[in-house]
Amino acid sequence: MTTYAAPARRVAYEVIHAVSTSDAYANLALPVAIRRQALSPQDAGFATELTYGTLRRLGTYDAIIEMASKRSIDSVEPAVRDALRLGVHQVLATRVADHAAVNETVQLVRDMVGSRATGFANAVMRRVVEADLDTWMTRLEEASHSDDERLSVMASHPVWVIRAFRRALAAEGRADELDALLEADNVSPSVVMAALPGLAEIPDEATRTAGSPVGFVSPGGDPAAMVRESAGRVRVQDEGSQLVALALARHGEVKPGEKWLDLCAGPGGKTAILAAEALAVGATLEANEVTPARAGLVRQALTGIPLDVVVHEEDGRDFAAMRPNTYDRILVDAPCTGLGALRRRPESRWRKQPGDVADLADLQFELLDAALMALKPGGTIGYVTCSPHLAETNGVLTHLRRAVGDEFDELDARAAIQAVSRAELDLPTPADGSGRAQLWPHRHGTDGMFLALLQKKA
Repeated sequence: MTTYAAPARRVAYEVIHAVSTSDAYANLALPVAIRRQALSPQDAGFATELTYGTLRRLGTYDAIIEMASKRSIDSVEPAVRDALRLGVHQVLATRVADHAAVNETVQLVRDMVGSRATGFANAVMRRVVEADLDTWMTRLEEASHSDDERLSVMASHPVWVIRAFRRALAAEGRADELDALLEADNVSPSVVMAALPGLAEIPDEATRTAGSPVGFVSPGGDPAAMVRESAGRVRVQDEGSQLVALALARHGEVKPGEKWLDLCAGPGGKTAILAAEALAVGATLEANEVTPARAGLVRQALTGIPLDVVVHEEDGRDFAAMRPNTYDRILVDAPCTGLGALRRRPESRWRKQPGDVADLADLQFELLDAALMALKPGGTIGYVTCSPHLAETNGVLTHLRRAVGDEFDELDARAAIQAVSRAELDLPTPADGSGRAQLWPHRHGTDGMFLALLQKKA
């Protein structure tokens, strides 16, 4: 098959199509596609913007395509649909000239499915370019049947996610921050890096992050090169991820010879922070990750740290249950919906479904319950999710308290995060009066990371 579409658009299309039809992850598929096409740095940047920008605004663009074509988006052939999504993004959110976006979209359709669908694609794109973004947004707003549907289309988030965010913010008395949160999810985040404590220094010229004492904003260029040059002691890692790991590691006094465990360690970012901290205070660390490929990433993340960390590959529930009263500190960074990281993984908002939450909450409870068994009396668990969904945070902890509430006390996680932060953080007291901490993209500039600290009774 001869390809005529410009390479950067072709790369973006391939990734978007793989995400929509093969459950691919953009952050994994895009670098591979860029290398395969040998894109220049400029074209790689363009392809990245096209890919992530289109995936973030998919809900809005689909509604525009439906309005322009007078057809349900589900009735449009997937290859044509994805080319149109990419084309709409170029017209409404980039400086690409309208005629170029239309021509490239039609060419892309011709490349992918042949000439039979080019007439349809051309008609839709020409109708899209007849109005600007504000006009399209007004039309969509007027066509909405409810406030949540309007917000869903305008902010490009599924209705169920919007409702989950609203409830989580309301639990802090901050429901009025919903619009700001949705807006923050649709902004490309800075590349944030961590200099592993005691093993690397933040570059003098770098801009430090507001909260994490080891965080800084990537100065530009290829961050992977900086990671390689530092032998992995400088890493790409969201600031919220840094803060929760440090909050567990530095909470209270570390006793000589403490044993630490990262129970759900993949891909290893928090494990690396814990390892560096353990090295500094004379603790030991074990890690566990059930998925072999992710366990490999954990080992890779630890290569630059002179600490012997055994990485197990077992089901975390079984692993913890078989080691009662063993560890002083355990990180349970449980599998979750990832709704707090939609800035960096925009496809997650379209892939996750409300039905996923219950299964994940059950798994989170089982991991936490097992971790409590593996904890020494007086030891501390850091329960972390990159989701603010209440079923994955407060709901799991309520379940745990009902089951084994007489075995643990809940500590002040907000104070623990504040204690390691360089700046004062806006961490309101939850309505339930607990010490749980919730970080937010719009408020803290981090992923939506949740932390609870549980201490096993002696």
